[in-house]
Amino acid sequence: MIDTRHGPSEAASAAVRSFRQLAPAWGALLLLAVLAWVVTIDQARGMGVGLGTMGLALVPFLALWVVMMAAMMFPSVAPVAIVWSKVIRRTSAGWRRASRLSSFVAGYLIAWTAFGIAAYVALLGTQRLVEARPGAAPWLGAAVFAVAGRYQLTPLKQACLRHCRSPMSALLHYGNFKGPARDLRVGIHHGFYCVGCCWGLMLVLVAVGVMNVAAMVALAVIIFVEKLWRHGAGLSKVVGVAFCLIAALVPFAPWLLPGLRASISAGI
Repeated sequence: MIDTRHGPSEAASAAVRSFRQLAPAWGALLLLAVLAWVVTIDQARGMGVGLGTMGLALVPFLALWVVMMAAMMFPSVAPVAIVWSKVIRRTSAGWRRASRLSSFVAGYLIAWTAFGIAAYVALLGTQRLVEARPGAAPWLGAAVFAVAGRYQLTPLKQACLRHCRSPMSALLHYGNFKGPARDLRVGIHHGFYCVGCCWGLMLVLVAVGVMNVAAMVALAVIIFVEKLWRHGAGLSKVVGVAFCLIAALVPFAPWLLPGLRASISAGI
């Protein structure tokens, strides 16, 4: 909290100093997000929406997945990262600050990489299922949206969202972390909370296509607003209801499933 007892001019100066101190961390995360979007869009242009893993082996898929998560998640994770950077700034100097913040970001991406392995298995299974039984694709798409929508309405989703929406509460918890790998552990811990908050939203990519840029942008906006808007918790429930409605529609509206469209057409 800024001390205003010495007049508005000193309060303004304190605010400017705080902005200057934190601007490098903000700038670094936003720059990484922009670069990740550039790479993601470039890759999507060459690959198209595609079915399942789009023929990628696990390692190249995970590399692309991490870039996608950086693009979609970094804007919304910035508040917690900046709060943690304040702790780093008080206890470290110079290059050490950058190293510690990099460890936090690396830990965060490790959590999403672990989820990426599960996503790869799910996508591979989806691909094999719809190739063997194309007629099942619309019902698979309906199940994907139903599961994603139902999860949005669960207490677990709301608990993870509260953690992501409360950087100061997270800071109090992370203050107990000790040791040389402290920042990495903080990043991993917060990353898994983010996974818990957003995995249902990411599941939708199974139905609409992993490299569907329009869907990625829409999901990134939902994630950003859920975490940063004061009515974000309510929005998450609205999105859940919308997904459940889409689940009821997709068996009769295959255009809602671009990631499965080729298989649907084959089954007609």
